[in-house]
Amino acid sequence: MIGWLSGVVRAKRPPLVLVEVQGVGYEVEAPMTTFYELPSAGQPVVLFTHQVVREDAHLLFGFAREPERDLFRMLIRVSGVGPKLALAVLSTMDAAAFARCVHTQDAGSLTRVPGVGKKTAERLLIELRDRLDSAAPTFEPAARLTATAESGADPRAEAVSALVALGFKPQEASLRVRAVAQDGMACEEIIRGALQSTLARA
Repeated sequence: MIGWLSGVVRAKRPPLVLVEVQGVGYEVEAPMTTFYELPSAGQPVVLFTHQVVREDAHLLFGFAREPERDLFRMLIRVSGVGPKLALAVLSTMDAAAFARCVHTQDAGSLTRVPGVGKKTAERLLIELRDRLDSAAPTFEPAARLTATAESGADPRAEAVSALVALGFKPQEASLRVRAVAQDGMACEEIIRGALQSTLARA
């Protein structure tokens, strides 16, 4: 099991980040809450990781902080929640916001996460309530750093691709990006705006 990576960011294509560690490139899937804090390409980075081994692939998921990885692991233990859906949850809200949803039994906010229906939201609230009670002190909001835009890429197109990877339908992803994107915005900023508009919807 790979528990963490310390290397250099070589490329960022949400939700994938390529990290070079001693000459080896690791493709790591990360939630947007982590992407917002990634340094620009060529800069050092440390990610806490969770490895999923399947018959057809070895998948690596990375997180800026250990509590985020802990929550990811809690999420994928819930029946019906796989890594993709867990990434969508942690991309839409940070660990502290998710903990608040569980403590207040706010199923409505969870159903705004792409791929989370009413039954899944209720299952998350029930199964994670006791686990989060003991872990809640670690789920504190952290200051976010705005990631630097990568040159040579279309931030709008990358934002649409990232939202689709997180569970949005292509048409909906395009509509959300067009609604929030402005000239000069980085991909991560566009995605953040699109996800915030999701939470704002009642």
